[in-house]
Amino acid sequence: MKLALEIIAVALAAIRANALRSFLTTLGIIIGVSAVITMVALGEGAQQSVEEQIQRMGTNVLTIRPGQSTFGGVSREGTQRLTVDDATALKAASGGVMQVAPEVSSRSQLSYLRWNSNNTAVGTWPEYFDIYDHEITHGRVFNEGEVQGRRRVAVLGYSVPEQLSTPPELLIGKTIQMSGQPFEVIGILAEKGEAAWIRPDEQVFVPVSTAMYRLFGGRDRLSSIYVATATPEDLDFAYGEIDRVLRREHRIRPGDDADFNIRNSADLLSTFNETNQTFTYLLAGIAAVSLLVGGIGIMNIMLVSVTERTREVGVRKALGATRKAIMFQFLIEALVLCFLGGVMGVLGGYGASRIMSSAMGWDSVVAPEAVVAALVFSAGIGLFFGIWPAQRAAKLDPIDALRYE
Repeated sequence: MKLALEIIAVALAAIRANALRSFLTTLGIIIGVSAVITMVALGEGAQQSVEEQIQRMGTNVLTIRPGQSTFGGVSREGTQRLTVDDATALKAASGGVMQVAPEVSSRSQLSYLRWNSNNTAVGTWPEYFDIYDHEITHGRVFNEGEVQGRRRVAVLGYSVPEQLSTPPELLIGKTIQMSGQPFEVIGILAEKGEAAWIRPDEQVFVPVSTAMYRLFGGRDRLSSIYVATATPEDLDFAYGEIDRVLRREHRIRPGDDADFNIRNSADLLSTFNETNQTFTYLLAGIAAVSLLVGGIGIMNIMLVSVTERTREVGVRKALGATRKAIMFQFLIEALVLCFLGGVMGVLGGYGASRIMSSAMGWDSVVAPEAVVAALVFSAGIGLFFGIWPAQRAAKLDPIDALRYE
């Protein structure tokens, strides 16, 4: 044990004696490990952020959008559409198992007194607020009677009152202008936060009939239809019912391609995870090349070190040092160099991920397993590329080594 500690002390002393060269030697390892830690941290942060957004969107929600129909192999882009009748048919066929809400949306200019804001106006049914678990902080949401009567009533997202520079409680019952038309504010939603590409806090919700025939100039096509089930386990049943009802409504024969698409929030998460994994593998490959180059650099410097310290090896052998002791010393030097490079790389990667997160607003999560893997891999690089120089030093003939100039 004492001999092993003495050998380790000699190896560390040799590294300290050439501190600058040791640092430059480990630079490849530092860059490689930093790249791995940074990319993994940003990738993990992005994945967690998307998962949270998908959770806010709802894991038991199916989104139906117009598809692309074809005739004779030629796309007919303008023929496919979703209508309120489709949503009504789905609601009638659901038997209470599914909640259905159509959506039509477009940008609209809002004004109140002397303040203006440009927001997305969403026309929908009252069920929409239950589907996406919207809470009301002031007032109420519109009802079925207001949908049927095409009433000019509006429910504002959480951030809209601030954009109109008016406290939310003071907007209830007031009239705002939407694209030049008067709308009575009947409710303010609680803060929802960003959900994927949607910002519900900045949206204005009106009855779908009002949006189509009063706000959007007779537009009869829906952007999408949302269908929610009580539990995620009911999604398969809902998917089959949606396909059956819409094929009947659109007169699509069995075996023909549907002119609509049904998407699950989980599909979005799966697609993102696959893309994220591909980029992670790509960046890990680039980092591995950097680590490989760093390992070759360490092997090169260790070979130079063996040549420079030939007389030292000869003296140690003449004093009784065994081949194993000499080999152990040089292996320890290579191992320590790579391990220190790995530690500095982890610190550099953590710092870089935090800086990028602060500067660009990206989420980052440094996973402990990534840190452990980086340190183990860097130590393995030192062990692998240190074997040849260590063996070369161990095989030196003590007489030839002592005569080396």
